[in-house]
Amino acid sequence: MTLLGLAVAFCGLTVLVHVASVAIASWRCRAPSRPLAPMPGTPPVTVVRPVCGIENFIEETLASTFRLDYPDYEILFCVASPSDPVIPLVETLMARHPQVPARLLIGNDPVSSNPKLNNCVKGWHAARHDWIVLADSNVLLPADYLQRLLATWRADTGLVCAPPIGSRPDGFWAEVECAFLNTYQARAQYVADTIGLGFAQGKTLFWRRDVLEAGGGLEALGAEVAEDAASTKVVRGLGLKVRLADAPFEQPLGRRRAAEVWRRQSRWARLRRACFPGWFLPEILTGGVFPGLALAIAVAALDGPVLPLLVLFWLAWYGAEMVLARAAGWHVGRWYPLHGLLRDLMLPALWLDGLLGQSFEWRGNEIRVEADSRAV
Repeated sequence: MTLLGLAVAFCGLTVLVHVASVAIASWRCRAPSRPLAPMPGTPPVTVVRPVCGIENFIEETLASTFRLDYPDYEILFCVASPSDPVIPLVETLMARHPQVPARLLIGNDPVSSNPKLNNCVKGWHAARHDWIVLADSNVLLPADYLQRLLATWRADTGLVCAPPIGSRPDGFWAEVECAFLNTYQARAQYVADTIGLGFAQGKTLFWRRDVLEAGGGLEALGAEVAEDAASTKVVRGLGLKVRLADAPFEQPLGRRRAAEVWRRQSRWARLRRACFPGWFLPEILTGGVFPGLALAIAVAALDGPVLPLLVLFWLAWYGAEMVLARAAGWHVGRWYPLHGLLRDLMLPALWLDGLLGQSFEWRGNEIRVEADSRAV
C-alpha cells in the first residue's frame, strides 16, 4: 500500500506539473498576430553574429540579419580564423546589402577557454552602440527581432534572451531534436522565467552595455565554461533579472544524425551540471518515462490492464506537448509521441552522462569542466 500511494502521488504530481507547464508555455510562446513596428525614439543597436564554418541554412540565417525592420542598427560578423570557409559567404552578403552598415571582424582574443566568447570579444569592443545583441549564426531573425527584444526590457532587467525553436527538421533524428529543443527545453525555460527564475540562453543575448560593464565586461563571462551560465550569474549578482522574449526565434535544423543529437545534448547536460549542479540533479525525474512507470506500478498493484493504460497515458502526455507546439506555431509531426517518448527514454542516460562527464568537444575544441564550473 505504501508503494501504491507513492506511485499514485508521484504520477499525479508530475501530471499536474506537466499540464501547468504546457499551459504556461502555450501562453508565453503563442505566435504574434502581427510583427511589431519600430517605436519612435528606439535606440540604435549593434548585432554581433559569431560565425564558424558552414552550417545548415547558414546563408539564410545570416541573410536574415540584413532584413530587420529597424531604423538604426549595425552588423558585426565575427570570425576567429582567417581561413574559415564562411568568410566568402559573409563578404557576398555584405556586398548584396550595402544599405545596411556591416563589418567583418577576423581574429581571436583568448580571454577564456570558451571559443565562442573569444570570437565575440572583438565585436563587443568594436560595437558603436550601447545596446548590443549577440546572436548565434544558426538563428533565423524575424523582421521585428530587435523590437521584440526591446519590448521585453524592464527597469529591473539585466539581460533579454530567447531559446532556439527547432524548425524544418529533415529525418527522424532531427524530429527528436525538435522534441528536445521545443516542447521540453523551451517549455522548461518559459516556466522558469514566468515564476521569476529566468536564466540565459546563449542563442540570443541582448545586453545594454553599461549593465555588463558593471559586471566586469564581456571578459567576465569567461568565469564560467558557458557564457550563458556566466551571464545569468552576472545579472543576478547585480540584483537584476534575466527575461525571455515571448514567442522565441527559429533555428532551422535540416538533417541530423543520432550521434549529433546525442553529442549536443550531452554537452548541454555536462554544462548544466557544472554550472548549476543544484538545478541539474532533479532533472532525472523529468520527462514522461518515470510518471508512466509509476502509473504502471499503481495499475499492476490494483490488478488492472497495465499496457493499454500505459499507452493511453503516454498518448495523453505527448498529446499535451503537441497542443503546445500547435498553439505556438512550432513544427510538430504526426509521429511526435514516438519522438517525445524516445527523447524521454534518453533523458536518464543523458543525466548520467552529464553527471559523470568531465569534457566535451565544440567545433573541434576540447573543453574540460570542473565541478565548480570553472574552465580548466
